[in-house]
Amino acid sequence: MNAKRFAVIALLIGAVLAYWGFDLGRYLSLDFFKSQQTAIEAWRAAHPAKAALCYFLVYVAVTGLSLPGAAVMTLAGGAVFGLLWGTLLVSFASTIGATLAFLVSRFVLRDWVEQRFGERLRAINAGIEREGGFYLFTLRLVPLFPFFVINLAMGLSVIRTRTFYWVSQAGMLLGTIVYVNAGTQLAQIESLSGILSPALIASFALLGVFPLVAKKIAETLRMKKVYAGWKRPPRFERNLVVIGAGSAGLVSAYIAAAVKAKVTLVEKHQLGGDCLNTGCVPSKALIRSAKLLSHMRRSREFGIREATAAFDFADVMERVQRVIKAVEPHDSAERYAGLGVEVIAGSAKIVSPWEVDIARNDGTTQRLTTRSIVIAAGARPFVPPIPGIEHTGYLTSDTVWNLRQLPQRLVVLGGGPIGSELTQTFARLGATVTQVEMAPRILMREDPEVSGLVTRRFRAEGIAVLVRHKAKQFLVEAGEKILIAEHEGQDVRIPFDGLLVAVGRVANLKGYGLEELGIAASRTVETNEFLQTKYPNIYAAGDVAGPYQFTHTAAHQAWYAAVNALFDPFRKFRADYSVIPWATFVDPEAARVGLNEIEAKERGIACEVTVYGIDDLDRAIADGEAEGFVKVLTVPGKDKILGVTIVGEHAGDLIAEYVLAMRHGIGLNKILGTIHIYPTLAEANKYAAGVWKKAHAPQKLLRWVQRFHTWRRG
Repeated sequence: MNAKRFAVIALLIGAVLAYWGFDLGRYLSLDFFKSQQTAIEAWRAAHPAKAALCYFLVYVAVTGLSLPGAAVMTLAGGAVFGLLWGTLLVSFASTIGATLAFLVSRFVLRDWVEQRFGERLRAINAGIEREGGFYLFTLRLVPLFPFFVINLAMGLSVIRTRTFYWVSQAGMLLGTIVYVNAGTQLAQIESLSGILSPALIASFALLGVFPLVAKKIAETLRMKKVYAGWKRPPRFERNLVVIGAGSAGLVSAYIAAAVKAKVTLVEKHQLGGDCLNTGCVPSKALIRSAKLLSHMRRSREFGIREATAAFDFADVMERVQRVIKAVEPHDSAERYAGLGVEVIAGSAKIVSPWEVDIARNDGTTQRLTTRSIVIAAGARPFVPPIPGIEHTGYLTSDTVWNLRQLPQRLVVLGGGPIGSELTQTFARLGATVTQVEMAPRILMREDPEVSGLVTRRFRAEGIAVLVRHKAKQFLVEAGEKILIAEHEGQDVRIPFDGLLVAVGRVANLKGYGLEELGIAASRTVETNEFLQTKYPNIYAAGDVAGPYQFTHTAAHQAWYAAVNALFDPFRKFRADYSVIPWATFVDPEAARVGLNEIEAKERGIACEVTVYGIDDLDRAIADGEAEGFVKVLTVPGKDKILGVTIVGEHAGDLIAEYVLAMRHGIGLNKILGTIHIYPTLAEANKYAAGVWKKAHAPQKLLRWVQRFHTWRRG
């Protein structure tokens, strides 16, 4: 530490210690000012210039040292110097003091903070460089944090001192006027009756209304800045245009039509999106057929000596298509047109915040003006750029449904939910499957015992589960396809006939105008808590917005996006992600809501863990599915549920009771007190609550009750 910096730090510490040590704060209280008001005003009348200078210097010192008392001094300034001179003195003194605090923070702390948190600060400073002045202005106008915190924090950023000064002066001016005016009225109080004077009531009403007015002003200025350069149409042809007809798009359009808004839904491929055509519906249809075959192979467990099935893989895949066709009317253009939605088959491109160009699939084009837009463009499978992958050929969760011949040897790249579901399904249909995952285990988002149980089942069914194997290269040698994977520093050769890539999905961010409008999108479209993009009338929902890529979450987000798009600024809602459930449809199923143990430890959240083994459940034993568990995380000492993981038959259905409980604040005591039909799998939820209750039984009371019963027996 250099001498200058040490001297500044010593001076600051000395000043602060003097302030507290000599109790100088008592001179900056409203009580002290009222007791000395007459003397202060007399001295000011005799020495106006000296009084103004002393007040100015003390105010600069208080704000420069970030000491408490600035609010009282502002009121006192109005009382002593009046509205005009009080505002002038406070405005310049507060800004100069704030700038001194800003400079001290920069001189003393910035180098140290940059060395320690440099990586985190880069993103913040990039934003400050772009819009630091406006951001500071809104903080000054609508003080979300105390001004001294803003002064110190801004000193650590890259904002220029000149910008900090003039933005602070401009941003604090309106608030200064309101507070100084209140001070002029405080000076008039001579008795308790003065508290009820109309002028004082009006001044304090201004103090109460000011944050609301300031917030509105800041919002208006922000809107003006955001929409600068765009011409707003005088009228709109639509209330809402929705881009994409997957789960998020369909629900957005449905809600708009339900509240009688004029809505257009644009989809360039198939209505229903991934869920209907290449995701949830076809995968569950295929899983069902594969599970039937698995039960036949287990026939001896059920007292049946032999059960076999003659089938053709092509017939199974045709059944999948029939299931899609059966569900398709739910998401059809005809249904939505009947609900009042204009459905257009074509590609949409946002050309201004209120205009969308549509290139119809029939070759025609049109431009629509709309008050709001919902982007629901979905996601697609991610294919990693592994050398040779293009030459060997590959399938994804989008294209696997075109298969009509079962690959004899199938490599599944990826150990997440999609990869795991399809791994087990194809193995049950007769393929020799090798699952390759670079992480230490499959299903990494779940607790280790979940991964372990599923892995054991996979291996018992003949699946080669290769974890800690990183795909390096694909080759074709003598007509045979080979994956080279690295495992513990050694190359492993894995021959295969078919390759299924299931390593995740990426949002569709190109081709519909994000770049041209400057809407931020890295991995997903960036939105705020209301699902608004940079332009408040343009929203995003579903896979394209994140943070979850589930059909039910997309529909959940769509409600917020549609309602906010249609009713803002009169009413809008923050998207609520507090209780998001999901399930992986392997066998046994793995379902979850809220925290699991891994996340609780990572976040430092204290919790109690209660586990009930499904191998103890009567119905599971009768069904031959006595495998799995219910794990509940609760607040220590209380029955409040923080999260639940269920592994077992129909776990995705069983979790619903806990989703309801968490959403509405129902604890384990109430679940224990609820009648569950016997014998059902749902009893597992009640028994898990019973395990918790037993662990929290009032032992002291039970000992007294035992004595009571002993006494009654004589």
